[in-house]
Amino acid sequence: MRTRKFLVSAAVVLAASAAAPAAAAAPAAPDCAGLAGLAIPARAMSLPTTGGRVTAVSEVSNPVAGEYCQVDADLFPVDPAAPAIKLRVALPRAWNHKALMFGGGGFNGTIPDVTANVPFGPADRPAPLARGYATFGSDSGHQQNPARPPSLDGSFGLNDEALTNFAAGDALKKTRDASLFLIRHAYAATPAEVFFSGGSTGGREALVVAQRWPAAFDGVISAFPAWNNLAEILDLGYLTQILARPGAFPGPAKQTLLYDSVINACDGLDGVADKIVSNPAGCRFDPRVLRCPGGADTGPACLSDAQLGAVRAMSSPFRWPYRVASGETAYPGFPFLSGADMRTPFLGFGTTAPADPMPVTSGYGMQYWDQWVKYFLTRDPLHNALDIDPRRPGAWLGRISALSAIEDRNNADLRPFARAGGKLILMHGAADELVSPYSTSDYYERVRAVAGPRATSEFLRYYVVPGANHANFGTPAFAAGWDSLSALERWVEQGRAPAGQVVTDLAHQRTRPLCEYPAWPRYWAGDPDRATSFTCAR
Repeated sequence: MRTRKFLVSAAVVLAASAAAPAAAAAPAAPDCAGLAGLAIPARAMSLPTTGGRVTAVSEVSNPVAGEYCQVDADLFPVDPAAPAIKLRVALPRAWNHKALMFGGGGFNGTIPDVTANVPFGPADRPAPLARGYATFGSDSGHQQNPARPPSLDGSFGLNDEALTNFAAGDALKKTRDASLFLIRHAYAATPAEVFFSGGSTGGREALVVAQRWPAAFDGVISAFPAWNNLAEILDLGYLTQILARPGAFPGPAKQTLLYDSVINACDGLDGVADKIVSNPAGCRFDPRVLRCPGGADTGPACLSDAQLGAVRAMSSPFRWPYRVASGETAYPGFPFLSGADMRTPFLGFGTTAPADPMPVTSGYGMQYWDQWVKYFLTRDPLHNALDIDPRRPGAWLGRISALSAIEDRNNADLRPFARAGGKLILMHGAADELVSPYSTSDYYERVRAVAGPRATSEFLRYYVVPGANHANFGTPAFAAGWDSLSALERWVEQGRAPAGQVVTDLAHQRTRPLCEYPAWPRYWAGDPDRATSFTCAR
């Protein structure tokens, strides 16, 4: 087994080696007091900053996470008008000589919980920090306005450096380099392995680090990644306009009607009625069976023609008739099950129609579009997002194209990551309301087309979990829990690729086989709550 070496500056290597013995001889506990007020030199980071400084250090005793040293630091920008990158490192007293970076969510703006588990993590295994990992993450270079809903503040987009830190992922490498600098100082040793884990925006960030810095992380967990961020934003903008039309918005009762109708039509196609559609591609539900007589809205038991149009728009690919710099041409749309489940309305349709100003009760994606238009596209906080038509952007086309080159992180050539020894676990919920699983499947197929099927299987595993939604938000049909971190450890450290994996429904205490895409779990016999009663079918 080969442990990859980190690409750090010569100055940092010399500084660390002067006092650092081999990792195996490192002290058991971190030097917490020695980090107080420590300066982080700009040379410790491979991307431009003006250095940084530790702002707070504290000893923490947590009944779940254990005893650790919490270190907060600021990384200073090159542009004096840009905000600092605020990062946090958790240094366990009993260190396992490994480190893990967490990604963010939405527009970020807050430091992720460094005591948390990985996305779709298991309930019966400790989180990374409790396992002895040094964990870290950052706000990606801007701070959330507390008056805005969490992760839905795009106002930092007015500053170019802040936008690049977030959208292009520059803050990821700066945070990684600075955090490893602090870890080396704390333990007088370098981590044997460094992993990355994130979902949604964090899943996109996971793919960013694999694409841009292939030797920076030994293993990566990418869950429900919004990798083609600009492409999805254009689709969300189109859906916002559709749902804002008079009579087009299906209210909560109609969303429940749609969801229940899809379940009733497609639930048993996998061999068992369990409120889970295991093979969404085999679900041929036609929403026109819910049409109100004459097409007018006659109540909660049917959908009007305008509402059927909105449902079709959400579940259909969106294509734009112009070129953008990233090369993307479409977004694949969402499954019928996404957004229609009223257990998670905020992430899908929302409970009220989009408008100007944008209601906080509208769908998450519609609010995301509103912030993006105001602060990324027009940079006018008073601009009405409903006035921008993603199909015909007019004078804004040039800006859209420029932003696509920053926000669509769509390099499918992961062969440098594979050559560096990296391993990638990619996963998505089949009923995701906010990031389409079809999009992740598209990226996976692109990687296979570039690297080849056999080479791809040497470094990448992709799983779609039936019934799982976006980040187990609310009460999904299947609240996925899987120990992906242990699977990644075995792959990186022992060369044992994941095989025969089982995913648990944390809400209903049932299990299913975790099938490699494009396979899905088909019931054959036995207890329908046990994974052994299913086989992975194609």
